[in-house]
Formats: sequence, C-alpha cells, structure tokens
Amino acid sequence: MGRVDRKMKTNPDSLPLTPAVLLPYCRDCRDLSEWPERWMGEEKDLPVGRQLVEYFMPFLLHLAESGMSKRTIQNHVDNMWLLGGEIIRDVNEEPRLRKSSAEQLVRNVVHEDGGPLIHNGWEDEQRTFDSTCRKFHRFLTQSQR
Repeated sequence: MGRVDRKMKTNPDSLPLTPAVLLPYCRDCRDLSEWPERWMGEEKDLPVGRQLVEYFMPFLLHLAESGMSKRTIQNHVDNMWLLGGEIIRDVNEEPRLRKSSAEQLVRNVVHEDGGPLIHNGWEDEQRTFDSTCRKFHRFLTQSQR
C-alpha cells in the first residue's frame, strides 16, 4: 500500500484538523473541526470538544490506514462522532468533568466491553457503537505498551 496523505485540510474559520486521508470517511460532518460545534450545548463545551477531537485523531487515522472497507470505517467514524457527543452530554450534566482531560473523559466511559449508553439510541445502534468503543479501547491499551 502506498504512503498515506496526512496533509491537513485547512479552513480559515477553524483549526486545520482534518487530515485528507479521513475526508472520504466523514459523512455528515466533513471537517472534524466542526465536531465540537456540533456537539456543544453551550460555548464552554468547545475547548472540551476540541480536546476530544485531538484525542480521537490517532485512532481515526489508524482506522483510515487499516484496510477495512470504506463503509466499515465510515461506521466507526460516525460512532466516534457519537461518542464525543455523549461525552459532551456528560460534561453538561456534571460540570466538574469540564476540568478533566480528554483522556480521562474517554476512560470514564470507554471500556473493554463497550461504551456509554446512547441516549435515544436503538439496540442495533448500541451494538455497533459498543463495537467501535471496544476497538478504541484496544487501540488505547495497545498504544500504552
């Protein structure tokens, strides 16, 4: 397989966060720098959201380089977007979490058996979401070795 283009997509109104290699997998929100705004309930959610996107980035790049089908990668990217939204919801319900690092926020909800319960989600959605969270957990665990 050839060298993967990790060049960042730039947008003058946002941080240049989306590597070109990820663009084919981002369906609803083409630019990862839009994720924090989409998640936010209030303005003070933006810094936490940006930290989450940065924390997710190595895993998202890993997915893009994995050789899995485009649809499978898209599903995992969608689930990571959902995970960020659930974490921001938790931060809004418990404002003290706002002071936690992105790593701690993720480790609070992502475990070897899956992720948090999706608000207003269906059983099938929860199953695929948990699959992504388990994969993310394994990635984080292996990255620490």
